[in-house]
Amino acid sequence: MLSKLAYLTLCRSIQLLALLARGDAAKDLEILVLRHQLAVLRRQSTRPKLGPGDRVVLAAVSRVLPRSRWSCFFVTPETLLRWHRRLVARAWTYPHHQTGRPPLDQDIQQLIVRLARENPRWGYQRIQGELLRLGVRVSATVIRTTLRRHGLDPAPRRAATTWRAFLRQQAAGIVACDFFTVDTVWLRRLYVLFFIELDTRRVHLAGVTANPDGQWVAQQARNLLLVLGEQGRRARFVLHDRDAKFCRSFDDVVRSDGAEVLLTPVQAPRANTYAERWVRTVRSECLDWLLVVGRGHLQQILRVYVQHYNRHRPHRALMLRSPDPLVRLTILGEDDRGAVRRRDLLGSLLHEYRQAA
Repeated sequence: MLSKLAYLTLCRSIQLLALLARGDAAKDLEILVLRHQLAVLRRQSTRPKLGPGDRVVLAAVSRVLPRSRWSCFFVTPETLLRWHRRLVARAWTYPHHQTGRPPLDQDIQQLIVRLARENPRWGYQRIQGELLRLGVRVSATVIRTTLRRHGLDPAPRRAATTWRAFLRQQAAGIVACDFFTVDTVWLRRLYVLFFIELDTRRVHLAGVTANPDGQWVAQQARNLLLVLGEQGRRARFVLHDRDAKFCRSFDDVVRSDGAEVLLTPVQAPRANTYAERWVRTVRSECLDWLLVVGRGHLQQILRVYVQHYNRHRPHRALMLRSPDPLVRLTILGEDDRGAVRRRDLLGSLLHEYRQAA
C-alpha cells in the first residue's frame, strides 16, 4: 500500500507541475469538461468504489482546498472528515492486544463440524458426549455456536415429562419391557421383545420372533433374570403395558424371582416412556434406514446396534456417558491429543470415534 501511495503522490505532483505551466483559459476549459464527465458518471454509478490510496489523496487535498470549494468532490464533506480522522487514528494508535477468551482451536472446530456433517441426526449435546469420549472437553454452548457459525443448525432441546422425572427418582431396580414390530421386505411382520434398565439405560435384546406366544415370552423373562443374576443385579420392579402378549406365565416368572409386576394404565404410552423412547431411537438411528430381509438379518442388526447403544453411545441421563463403557474417559491435553479414528457399523450407518493409539 505504501508503494502504491508513493506512486500515486508522484503522479499527482507531476500533474500539478504541468498545470502550473498552462494558461488560465485552458485550465477553465478542462475543469468544465471534467465537471461534465463527473456529472455523467454520477448518473451511471450510485456509489463509486475507492481504494485506500484514493481516500488518502482526497483527504489530503481537502485539507488544502477551502471548505466552500468542497462541492467538487463526489463524496460528502462528512465522508472526507471521517477519512481524515481514520488516517490520524492509524498514525497514532498503539498496538492493540486482544483480550478475553481465546478462540477455539481450529482442529477442534473442524472435528465438531466433521461429526455434525457425518451424523446429521446428532444434536450438539450428542456431539459433546462423543467429544468427551475422545478426550476433548468442550462446552455445549461452544459446540452450538460453532455449528451455527458453519451454517449447521443444532437439534432442538426436548423437554422432560412428568413420568420421566418421577421414574428417574425411582429408577433403581426398575426394568421396563415392550414389543415393537418390524416389517421385512417380504411384508412379513416380526416382533422384537426388549428390556431396558431405567437407572443405567442398559438395553437387553430378548429375542425376535414371528409368533410371540406365552411360552416364548415367559422363556425370555427367565433368560433376563439369569443374565441379571450373573451380573450381580436383580430387578425389583418389571414394568410393561397391558398387551395380551404379556401373559400370566410371564408375570409368574417375574414374581418367582421376588420382583413385582407394574402395569401401565390403559392407553397411556407415556407411563412406559423409557421403552417407548428407545423404540423411537432404534428406529430413527437404525431401522428406518435399512431394509430387513428376515428374522436372522434383523437379529444381527439389533445385536450390533444394542452393543453400540450400551458401550459407545452417550446418554444425557448418565452425564453423557455410556451404560457399559469399554474404557474410562480421560481428558487429554493439547499436546497429547492425537488423530481421531472412525469405525463404521452397519454399512457406515453408525460411526464410532476413538483416539488413535
